[in-house]
Amino acid sequence: MINKSENSWFAEWFDTTYYHQLYKHRDDAEAELFMRNITDLLHLAEDNHILDLACGKGRHAQFLSTLGYRVTGVDLSANSIGIANQHSTDRLTFDVHDMREVYRKDEFDAVFNLFTSFGYFDSQSDNLKVLNSIRDMLKEDGVLVIDFMNAERVIRNLIPQETKIVDDIEFHIERKYDGTHIFKNIQFDDENQHFDFTERVQAVKLNDFEVLLEKAGFDVLNRLGNYKLDSFNAEMSDRLILVARKK
Repeated sequence: MINKSENSWFAEWFDTTYYHQLYKHRDDAEAELFMRNITDLLHLAEDNHILDLACGKGRHAQFLSTLGYRVTGVDLSANSIGIANQHSTDRLTFDVHDMREVYRKDEFDAVFNLFTSFGYFDSQSDNLKVLNSIRDMLKEDGVLVIDFMNAERVIRNLIPQETKIVDDIEFHIERKYDGTHIFKNIQFDDENQHFDFTERVQAVKLNDFEVLLEKAGFDVLNRLGNYKLDSFNAEMSDRLILVARKK
């Protein structure tokens, strides 16, 4: 049995082929709609440099590049970056990097942190460290986009148990909320081994983000609730999308 340490769950689980297998049915058309809408909202120029922070296999970064932007994607998962690098060009590059550390100081016009790639750590101090690093990587008046789950709605509608069969692997999934984190335990068998991974994401809500962003030196410009960029509603919105500018 392989049971990965909870302290490094994101490093271990995201670097497996099983992670990409379980989540392979993500909606690329929806992601592309979001990228078109958000770049229009921000009025980014084509020569602007965007950092896709925690980029995974680079699906958002690749599409942003087709829109004409210079894009750098970074992620802690070497496996994901290895896949993303197959699409590298002179205007689209990828690298392995921990989001808590500064990658390039005063380099980027915009930093995008997408698809609930925040709150992986145990404390708000680590969240603040991420935001401080983002501030340092942004140019003067640079903008940050955070696309996170609407934690309030997720908690209300949490599905305790389900089973998904993907490519003949049966993934058994259990979810719970402990008042701070949302846990998603994933167990499955493959090639005569039993695997057990647990995703653990802080249930960061709008007020939590606003406090953190203020401490990190950002002004919140927009609070959005979906990829069409409708206003955020804690009861109804699918997502919590924040646009903030470096002070």
